Amino acid sequence: MACNPRESGVLIYWYADHVKVDEDAVSKLATQLLEAFESNSYSIQDWKKHPLHPKTADKEALNFIFVMDSLNFSFWTDKDQDKYQVEFDGVTYTGYWALVAAIKRAIQEGINISDPNVYSKIDQETLMRVFRGKTAALIPMFEQRLKILHENGQILLEKFSGDFSNVINAANGSAQNLIKLVVENFPSFNDSYEYKGKMMAFYKRSQILVADIWACFEGKGLGNFHDIDSLTMFADYRVPQILCFFKVLKYSSTLLNEMNKREFTPGEPMEVEIRGTSIHAVELIREEMYIKKPDLKVNSILIDFYLWDLRRKMSEELEKIPFHRVRSIFY
Repeated sequence: MACNPRESGVLIYWYADHVKVDEDAVSKLATQLLEAFESNSYSIQDWKKHPLHPKTADKEALNFIFVMDSLNFSFWTDKDQDKYQVEFDGVTYTGYWALVAAIKRAIQEGINISDPNVYSKIDQETLMRVFRGKTAALIPMFEQRLKILHENGQILLEKFSGDFSNVINAANGSAQNLIKLVVENFPSFNDSYEYKGKMMAFYKRSQILVADIWACFEGKGLGNFHDIDSLTMFADYRVPQILCFFKVLKYSSTLLNEMNKREFTPGEPMEVEIRGTSIHAVELIREEMYIKKPDLKVNSILIDFYLWDLRRKMSEELEKIPFHRVRSIFY
């Protein structure tokens, strides 16, 4: 059985050969984040402020979020390729937002891509139309996305009557139970690898699925999880990049050299170290924030959301900060 993400982060942090954490940088970033959260410039309500996220908290929103997070992976583009872009309501989106825009556009055009009866049997031609871009650039890993839609749709129909709220109800108000249900029933969410003889779990997409539901429902109703604070950050390739910018993460020269010359393979030791140490670094930031301000209610989810949004706002400043390139269905 794999260690949970928080346990995995600690173990990888202690045994990592190529990634370290700078404690002084942790303290400085914690202070910066405290200022943002204390001034109410960022909160759980910010999730709905994004123009493409669902604005209502209902079963339709749940099914939308499930499809969105089933496909929430691999958006980076090689330097010599055009970015995948989607135009929706007069705005051009890239990366994750291009995916969400494509889903919303499809529904607007009469293809109810959030309905498992539709996406469980959607054909390649229709999905190509759903994901058509502003340019000739295609969404990365198209074939894998088609396969996941078919698989997740069929499982949802067969095991949960085609309604993701039934998965949530089976979790009995526990975020950890919901993650376990998702990982055990939907294989494409089972994000775990062996590292130095132990199975390490990251569960990036299953955790962000739970976090998105929590944020959409603002912690109420179907989004009320008594253990929501047990979730960690969502280990991807972009949050580690901004942690490097703030000098929280320190990479060995060997790792930097490898990052500059090649793509990583999912599950290889260096990739696992980047993701695992990122998880623990955010835990250290959260703990430091609590020490400085014990009455401030901030969890690792909100820290991750804030850092991810900040990274997009600082995209030009971060151009020279390397990130590990990997093609994976898990992030």
